[in-house]
Amino acid sequence: MLLLNEQIGLHSQWVFPYHSQPVTQTATRAWRVALAKAGIPDFTWHDLRHTWASWHVMNGTRLEELQQLGGWKTLTMVTRYAHLSPEHLARVADNARPVSMTKL
Repeated sequence: MLLLNEQIGLHSQWVFPYHSQPVTQTATRAWRVALAKAGIPDFTWHDLRHTWASWHVMNGTRLEELQQLGGWKTLTMVTRYAHLSPEHLARVADNARPVSMTKL
């Protein structure tokens, strides 16, 4: 993550550039081979953007901040990419539990 964080703002046009250019078919072929060897079906470069946005939101990045980091024009687009895992929702479900009246 540290290496990825160092790249913020350096490549404004592409999310995953290679020598400041978009990823080529050669890299895409290598990507598919790596996924096959790892036993990961139906996963694309674009899925990494969803993963990245989801991890940000689940670690506390505000949607407005993520909008700027991801280059989205609207918050609606941010919510299309940032997903909350069932495990995350289970952890935060108790945040709104009533306060015990005996503690007041």
